[in-house]
Amino acid sequence: MTRIDFHTNIPDKLSYACRLARKAWSTRAKVVLLAEDAAQAAALNDALWTLSETDFIPHVLAGDPLAEQTPIIVTDRDDVALPHYEMLVNLTRRTPGMFSQFTRVFEIISTDEQDAAAGRQRYVAYKKQSYPLTHFVAGQS
Repeated sequence: MTRIDFHTNIPDKLSYACRLARKAWSTRAKVVLLAEDAAQAAALNDALWTLSETDFIPHVLAGDPLAEQTPIIVTDRDDVALPHYEMLVNLTRRTPGMFSQFTRVFEIISTDEQDAAAGRQRYVAYKKQSYPLTHFVAGQS
């Protein structure tokens, strides 16, 4: 069953997603980063290139000819076939249609009240379906 980890109180979702992708890559995990829309996907793609001067985070946009060989995929669509289903980082305010195909899902929730409200709704929906949930609040020890 898919494990779902909520990370809340995140001030910068793009930066946080990039750091998660870097951490996953360091363990050779395969990740799909799901953006809200094409503009956020493009910003995420750019952010992965500029996260660090010393890190290389191999990634492509979904649909790229190299997607099958690339461990990190950036997309704004959850209705397309993907090359792997290990980890999903959800930056959207919706429940991804294909989330249950993944081994693990990270729900990234910002400090924005509308984003937090949508995150709470997803949490309740997942809980009703008996998915194993964890919750990490950024900024708390």
